[in-house]
Formats: sequence, C-alpha cells, structure tokens
Amino acid sequence: MSLRLRHLWLALALWGAVHPLFHLLGWLAGNGWSVSGMVAAWMVNGATRGLSWDLVISALVLVLWILAEVAVRRNWTALWAIPATFFVGVSCGLPLYLWFRSRPV
Repeated sequence: MSLRLRHLWLALALWGAVHPLFHLLGWLAGNGWSVSGMVAAWMVNGATRGLSWDLVISALVLVLWILAEVAVRRNWTALWAIPATFFVGVSCGLPLYLWFRSRPV
C-alpha cells in the first residue's frame, strides 16, 4: 500500500476527530454539558434518529471487524481504533483502523 494512502488514512482520522468534536463540544457548552440532553437531541425527529442508529450500527460493525481481524493478524495496536470509535466517532475510528492496518508487517 502506498505511503501516501497511509498518510491519508491518518489525516482523515484526525479530521474525523477534530471536526465532529468541534461541533459536539460547542453544543455541550451551549446546553449545559447535558449528556441526557445530547441523547434526547439525537432522537428529536426521524431524521436524527435514523442517522443516530446508522452510526451506532456502523460503530458496532466496525468493532466486530476490528476484533475479527486483530484475532487473525495479531496487530494489537489496531485495538486503539475501538475506543476512538466509541469516544470520538466512526469518522475517526474507521480511518484510524485503516491506518493501523496499512502499516508494513
């Protein structure tokens, strides 16, 4: 795999962390840092509910994929993509995992 593509995965992981967190932290600051309020906002209408479930399902599929591949490839550092997925988001976890996976073995 090209070194340029590997750097692209890392750049996308960083973007996938910074951009969504910027908006999330702004929302939390404006709404009293209410986690329950944030969850309620995710379910405010059908569009946000559908998008929220799409991300939850995608995150679960990604974690299962990571676990299955780590069991075979023994690339233990790739497990860092799991907390990145749940604490930051799929937009960070997926490209981070691809960055770990694309390292030379």
